[in-house]
Amino acid sequence: MKEQILAELLKRMKEELAQVEAAAGVQKEYATDQEFKAESKYDTRALEASYLASAEARRVEELKLDIQMLEEVDLKASEKLGEISIGALVELEHQNQRRFYFLIPTAGGTLLSINNEPVLVVSVFSPIGDALLGLKQGEEFEVETPKETRHYRILSYQ
Repeated sequence: MKEQILAELLKRMKEELAQVEAAAGVQKEYATDQEFKAESKYDTRALEASYLASAEARRVEELKLDIQMLEEVDLKASEKLGEISIGALVELEHQNQRRFYFLIPTAGGTLLSINNEPVLVVSVFSPIGDALLGLKQGEEFEVETPKETRHYRILSYQ
């Protein structure tokens, strides 16, 4: 199941990368097109296009880094360490409901459906991701939210 989750995340990120690269190329063309040359001091079309192109170029680099981090995730690290680590698929219980969480360094907040089972991708930099690191099956932990303190129990991990 972890391999499917990782493959789906990589697929989505690579699709987003292709879209952002295409958009960055279009904005770069606009910024350098002679038709967009400023006709007056108030004409900022080319300047705005260059700002967008710059922002999209930064997003392209961020996505490339995220993809690289995902490709380097060791899905067997938790087995080797005997505790929850990056690459773990964790089954948690909260308020008598069980849910699956996939722990990775990026793409947190993504909700996937794998084999008709909802899986929430959680970044290790999020409160719940950080709290999970180093724990084992059967342990309990709490996470503070702005509204409440949430209590979780680890049912299983792989």
